[in-house]
Amino acid sequence: MAKEFSRTRRIAQQLQQELAMVLQRDMKDPRIGFVTVNDVDVSRDLSYAKVFVTFFEEDIELVQQKVDALSAAAPYIRTLVAGRMKLRVMPELRFVYDSSLVEGMRMSNLVTQVINKDKAKQQQFDPQASDSNESVDGDKEQD
Repeated sequence: MAKEFSRTRRIAQQLQQELAMVLQRDMKDPRIGFVTVNDVDVSRDLSYAKVFVTFFEEDIELVQQKVDALSAAAPYIRTLVAGRMKLRVMPELRFVYDSSLVEGMRMSNLVTQVINKDKAKQQQFDPQASDSNESVDGDKEQD
């Protein structure tokens, strides 16, 4: 029977917190900019950690440059995080762009646009519906 909260998952959560702190406070590379650590997936033998990051950029080339900059700085980031965590073996960091947050925001904007267009069409084809509701409310106030 597997444990409900395994050691690799606990290490992944701690690694995510420490990476977020290091990337926010200790990294001075202007190529990276603002980065969000979404998730960390640690291998069972703790030799590798796949770090899912998000940048609030639309340009795919710019995102790829930022991921490349993170990958180039991975040994330095690994050293900084190793100083904060008490592990015998510090996993090798592999940075992967996670577009789920950006896609979620894009989908939310699309839904909002469709709702607004639907309301505009409804008012365009039936402008008296909103006026008749107001007159009914006005009649109720006079009684």
